[in-house]
Amino acid sequence: MEKKNIDWSNLGFGYQVTDKRFVSNYKNGAWDDGVLTEDATITMTECAGVLQYAQTCFEGLKAYTTEDGRTVCFRPDLNASRMKDSCIRLRMPVFPEDRFVEAVKQVVRANEAYVPPYGSGATLYIRPYMFGSSAVIGVKPAEEYQFRMFTTPVGPYFKGGAKPITIRVCDYDRAAPNGTGHIKAGLNYAMSLYQIVEAHDLGYDENMYLDAATRTYVEETGGANFIFITKDGKLVTPKSDSILPSITRRSLMEVAEKYLGMQVEHREVRLDELQDFAECGLCGTAAVISPVGKVVDHGKEICFPSGMEEMGPVTKKLYDTLTGIQMGRIEAPEGWIVEI
Repeated sequence: MEKKNIDWSNLGFGYQVTDKRFVSNYKNGAWDDGVLTEDATITMTECAGVLQYAQTCFEGLKAYTTEDGRTVCFRPDLNASRMKDSCIRLRMPVFPEDRFVEAVKQVVRANEAYVPPYGSGATLYIRPYMFGSSAVIGVKPAEEYQFRMFTTPVGPYFKGGAKPITIRVCDYDRAAPNGTGHIKAGLNYAMSLYQIVEAHDLGYDENMYLDAATRTYVEETGGANFIFITKDGKLVTPKSDSILPSITRRSLMEVAEKYLGMQVEHREVRLDELQDFAECGLCGTAAVISPVGKVVDHGKEICFPSGMEEMGPVTKKLYDTLTGIQMGRIEAPEGWIVEI
């Protein structure tokens, strides 16, 4: 397929309308067949459940052009499963997981001209989301819902490479025990906006949230999981019931163990342990890994030995291996790559 006339190498990480998006509606207890449409607008009642009580959840994944020219997606079945968990927690109807994966294929195929070429550093970002669309004035779940999926071509999250960032230990709580921190609900991201703007105003790139109960354990940032590398080369990832189960983080754990022969620990991580780690990073769909060079805890600087100039050596191996799998340069585990 002939690609769109886009300056792929200079794309930013922002929204650009593409040709088609997938839409399915839930009414009278069932999902309709869904359609691909050119209409990028949404019309709903002023009293819609999403507008009154934030009944909405979403996902994020990407399509890539591999080294041998195929168009592929990375582990969309895990996005489908995670969205199911979000829907259950928010009392929303589950969009069937097999139909979710099929919708990914349909919407990427319909917008294949927007999938950036291999080597450009750009990808096609895919955003599935669902919201309560019928009128709700009493506090209760909506009766009707809409599931949508759009795409947009995006450049690399960090222009010119991923330079280590500085983050602060945040005084605000991201999620409460037994709350909604483990699902990808819009409301979780809305409540983080104040803190991220404040962090940026103070000169920090991100926030480190601690557990709300004791404020002694590391949880995550507003939109990414943490990974740590010990001085003897182990991968450590924080464990908590209020952390979003990042698909990138789970994939990195498998890459570390099965491809790089590393020991992997998924456990609680105390704030006072940070000074003992050699490397730190944030992991997620957008950037894969964002290296962290420094954490500031109320004036106390915790500097990782990997420094502020470049990604640490072990983190770099993890990044190169996972992106190599995504781009087809390295053979993927069975089921990780879905060809469009």
